[in-house]
Amino acid sequence: MSKNGKKYAFLGFGILLIFLVSIFLSSLEGNTINIMGSIQSEDEKSGEDQIEEVVEEEGNRSPLNGIVCENAFRRPIAVTLAGDAEARNLSGLSEADLVIEMPVVTGGITRYLAFFGCNEPKEIGSIRSARHDFIPLAMGFDAIMAHWGGSHFALDKLNSGVMDNLNALYLEGTVFYRKSGAIAPHNGFTSYENLKEYSENAGYDRESSFVGYKFLDGDAPSVSKGQLTIGYPSIFEVEYEYDGETNEYLRFKNGSREIDKNNSEQIAAKNVIVMFAASRQIEGQYNDMDIEGEGRSKYYLNGGEVYGNWKKDIGNQSSKLYFYDESGNEMEFVSGQIWIQIVQSDQSVHWTVGF
Repeated sequence: MSKNGKKYAFLGFGILLIFLVSIFLSSLEGNTINIMGSIQSEDEKSGEDQIEEVVEEEGNRSPLNGIVCENAFRRPIAVTLAGDAEARNLSGLSEADLVIEMPVVTGGITRYLAFFGCNEPKEIGSIRSARHDFIPLAMGFDAIMAHWGGSHFALDKLNSGVMDNLNALYLEGTVFYRKSGAIAPHNGFTSYENLKEYSENAGYDRESSFVGYKFLDGDAPSVSKGQLTIGYPSIFEVEYEYDGETNEYLRFKNGSREIDKNNSEQIAAKNVIVMFAASRQIEGQYNDMDIEGEGRSKYYLNGGEVYGNWKKDIGNQSSKLYFYDESGNEMEFVSGQIWIQIVQSDQSVHWTVGF
């Protein structure tokens, strides 16, 4: 081969070598990009997972009281409980998500409607009869109602199928039982497991459609002590002692601590709502309260007192029971047990800071 031929051959070989190296480097660069892209995708996926976990955690908050729990979206069961002195102490009350107390006789006896969703008390009682005013309240929370009979006003509605309910008059000995040692008629009891099992077998919807209330981010106590008095008459008077250290309202009935018989714990609310409504006596032993429409309200949370208004659509029993502040904004509550105290328009409600 001539000298020029060797020269061109060497040059060609060099060009080929450069070309191959370029391809190799491009391949490495591409792989690097692909690898980084893969890492980025994993990071993005990890971020999405974290977002999903946060959303899931937020979504698992009970719409009734804002507590994170496994059964947050489970449809609540509202149980009618006695307010009579002879029935105290009640069983299961500390485990309720939300409790409503209201008069069943104008100026007299009160009764509870306790909503259970997150927790499953081993025993609930004493269970008493339903009143017609309980029905739109329970329906407003998309609850199943458990009761031991009822006024004819209530039973006429319940027997017409207006809402899912469990009536102990027909289920005694299976879902409900009479407890020995308890004074009749305050000896009617059940368990959450019994109520849940019957509801499932009856084909009742078990997922809640209640849209829920708004809740604040964390506690912010404003005072160290306070006392709230709800002016129900005589032995039905209710007091709450506010403890700023725990940010709880400890509940008293007729001057005595109200205790859950299941666990010997004093009832401690995070929020107390006072809802004023007109009341009138009907047929002597029953009363009728204006729990649809709107009226005044007061709120006690974080050691403070807030004035506002409540509202529930007239003619739509399933409508939510709304609570607003004086500016018309929907109230935000502290996560934890809520007590709604429905009182007659002329009953006294007194809040004292320190005592």
